Amino acid sequence: MRPSLQLKIGQQLTMTPQLQQAIKLLQLSTLELSQEITEQLYSNPLLEIDEDLANSSVNNEDSKSTSETEGIISVNLSDDESSAQTIAADASDTSVTETELDQDWTATSTTDIPVDANWDGNLSGPASSSSGTGEFDWEQVYQVTQSLQDHLLWQLNLTPFSERDRLLAEIFIDSIDASGFIPEDIENTFSHHSNAEADDPIEHDELIAVLHRLQQFDPPGVFARSIQECLLIQLFQIKSDNQYIEQAINLVSNFINDIGSIDLLALCKKTQYDPEELQGALKIIKSLNPRPGDYLDMTQPDYIAPDVYVEKVSDRWEVRLNSNNAPKLKINEVYSNLIKRSDNSDQNQYLKDNLTEAKWFLRSLESRNETLMRVAVTIIELQQDFLELGPIGMKPMILSDVAARLDLHESTISRVTTAKYLSTPIGIFELKYFFSSHVGTSTAGEYSSTAVCAILKDLIAGEQRSKPLSDNKLMALLEDQGIPIARRTVAKYRESLGIPSSSQRKRFENIL
Repeated sequence: MRPSLQLKIGQQLTMTPQLQQAIKLLQLSTLELSQEITEQLYSNPLLEIDEDLANSSVNNEDSKSTSETEGIISVNLSDDESSAQTIAADASDTSVTETELDQDWTATSTTDIPVDANWDGNLSGPASSSSGTGEFDWEQVYQVTQSLQDHLLWQLNLTPFSERDRLLAEIFIDSIDASGFIPEDIENTFSHHSNAEADDPIEHDELIAVLHRLQQFDPPGVFARSIQECLLIQLFQIKSDNQYIEQAINLVSNFINDIGSIDLLALCKKTQYDPEELQGALKIIKSLNPRPGDYLDMTQPDYIAPDVYVEKVSDRWEVRLNSNNAPKLKINEVYSNLIKRSDNSDQNQYLKDNLTEAKWFLRSLESRNETLMRVAVTIIELQQDFLELGPIGMKPMILSDVAARLDLHESTISRVTTAKYLSTPIGIFELKYFFSSHVGTSTAGEYSSTAVCAILKDLIAGEQRSKPLSDNKLMALLEDQGIPIARRTVAKYRESLGIPSSSQRKRFENIL
């Protein structure tokens, strides 16, 4: 077969490294962005924290400059859609689009970059990490954490033990897990601790005696070898004046596998208790903690730092970026002044390369903040009823609705709203929370799935506890409000809210 030469014409989209960096920063969360900025500060000598702007943000004497720094945009909810589009356009006047970034960065080479020692490369988005009020933030102080083992050792030091028993107790504490349980086979745990040379082996009764003393430690139920033993330890520590304590102990001791049975009448017949006694005993058991170690979880909680704040001032809603998420950055003037046009040394070329990368990074950060502000303002404009009425006022909205108003791609909206949080007067919500599917109504209107879930939650909250509403009844009530949905859809929404079925809710009411 004779070889032949074929020519094919095709198109391929290639993103520049600078555009890739801008897209990467756009989808980073607050924590990831802080880590990325830290890495850039360590790797790029041309970047530094602007201490002057950080100190000025703490001593806020000029409210106007503060508003400009934080990027506050006022939104009048009484305006029409044209004004909303105008606000979004005003917020994007100084923004750098993906196309503009790509063109600008492509046209700028490393070797031809102009040297400007006084280049104003300050980032206009996030400010310093201080609160800006001048007051000391006590939540920033790291607290001393205490593990479950530390808590038990503290109690051990306050309890009189012999030297030998104290050693055994320390071994028990070392073998405890995060839930407060120890291995069921305690002899295997102590097998390698037996002192055969001294002819003084560890006896089983000796271990049990130490274990019983440790089981009186706080929190109640620790050092148990099973769920049954954990519950019994807690029951024996309850005051004996409770009239159903004996029944509860009997249930846990002899009917532990039947406690979760739905058929309470069969359990009454099996235990020979009347319904009142059974319900009283089950109520006591329900109050116990099957994982006592979780009660003493001293780990530092992870707080959500909102990316955007929205609050009502007079009759207008103000949207502003969180100025505490990242420090202000600028170009290091000392190193930038060292750059010489005529010098082609490796050191000078190194500084030029880092200067270019620093400007690209600052521009990407500014573009990220401006895009985030534009998207947040648009979401607030579309979901203004949510701010006034709560989840029941949520309107159906998808990514394309926001993308069409801002002339951006849906993928860009998805990146901006991922792992970004909005602080409102009624709580902190992820930006993704405001996007929901629509449910048609009999009046040719639309409800969002979030609003339907809110209505469903209100209906269940107002039901008679002795006669819970079934899914069929909930479907009929929603249809009366003009929301025709199937019973399986009602069940899906109910399960997404973590609400049990009507039979389970009735059972729980009987137990309580």
